[in-house]
Amino acid sequence: MFQKKRLILFLASIPMFGVMAAFGLAPDTVTERIEQQVWSQPIDLPAPALTDSGTFDFWREERIGSAETLPHLLQRLGVAQEEIAPAVSAGRETKALGHLVAGRTVLARVTSTGRLVLLRYLPSEDRMITLQRVNGGFKAQELAIKPEVRHVTRAGTVQGSLFGATDAANVPDSIASQMAEIFSSDIDFHRDLRPGDHFSVIYESYSYQGSPIKTGRLLAAEFVNGGEVHRALYFRDPKGREGYYTPSGQNMRRAFLKSPMPFTRISSGFSNARFHPVLQEWRAHKGIDYAAPTGTPIRAIADATVDFAGRQGGYGNLLVLNHQGPYSTAYGHLSRFAKGLKRGSRVAQGEVVGYVGSTGLATGPHLHYEFRVNGQQKNPLALKLPNAYPLAAQYRSLFASTAQPLLGRLDMARNTRTASLD
Repeated sequence: MFQKKRLILFLASIPMFGVMAAFGLAPDTVTERIEQQVWSQPIDLPAPALTDSGTFDFWREERIGSAETLPHLLQRLGVAQEEIAPAVSAGRETKALGHLVAGRTVLARVTSTGRLVLLRYLPSEDRMITLQRVNGGFKAQELAIKPEVRHVTRAGTVQGSLFGATDAANVPDSIASQMAEIFSSDIDFHRDLRPGDHFSVIYESYSYQGSPIKTGRLLAAEFVNGGEVHRALYFRDPKGREGYYTPSGQNMRRAFLKSPMPFTRISSGFSNARFHPVLQEWRAHKGIDYAAPTGTPIRAIADATVDFAGRQGGYGNLLVLNHQGPYSTAYGHLSRFAKGLKRGSRVAQGEVVGYVGSTGLATGPHLHYEFRVNGQQKNPLALKLPNAYPLAAQYRSLFASTAQPLLGRLDMARNTRTASLD
């Protein structure tokens, strides 16, 4: 999934990065629902704390990757190279830092010069590992904790990018990503964002002794795109099945996502005649190219079975997934496939299945994506695709009672934002 660092407490930053337009050849082209509710409004944050050495302290949050080690994680957190070895050495005092759990988050306080001050990691809901600077070195400690949970409300307006807007509203990256994922079937975040679009979110925030330790689940969200209001509410039924629904009970999880990559740009669209930059001739381009850096994660747009994963002509490394009925998708020019992926493997919607590359006939790193119906390439942006199943009838009254207070808070967030603009 889209990866980038965030300074999540004292400073909001807008990411700036570039990608190269690239073209390629395609042949024939964990938690229970908590009743406590706390209303929180955006506030002006103080400037970053200036230390005696003239550096600034920041809080950074990162999600642990598959098979990731502590040295690599510290590097992603912005810790200076000379700090990593002594920190890892101290981390050996506890087994948990030697066997990080993929998917969990780590919170670290790091100075602008890369000096690690404090790291907090929750290997489980009731245990916290700290790695703290003490007398010029580091000390690891394991604590039994009972995190405090509150429900936080934030609102913001899009001026440029989605993450720029959520940063300015002090919304954690994990919540911004959840919101984008939930609305990805209704909003194309590559093309549909407009200046003035606005959002409100309600999410869980976990703290211990007044200090943040992790961000939880998105509970409710509103996104107004081009004047059209989209709302999503989290609901877990008595059988433990969970998901996001519209206020009327329609499932937000569509049968197909609009894009295999949440945030990137289209470098070449579906066309019956396009001048190919490698072959220097006009050819049909029966797919969509998404420009992105090498290694950017690619996700399955729907539940599927792997039909093909290997090398194939101009596609380079190619993955083909079979979905329900007549539908299949193809992902070309991959740098590599997800670990353990092979013919017959089952994958879930949104699961990472491969990574952007430039294998085959490609001028640079990008994903060539095809949507096929009965084996024929179709333009996915022009197709009307089926929806997922709605909320079960027997749970509608329970859903309504759960949704009502969340909808009230979304209304309050919108009114507060409107009042602040008047």
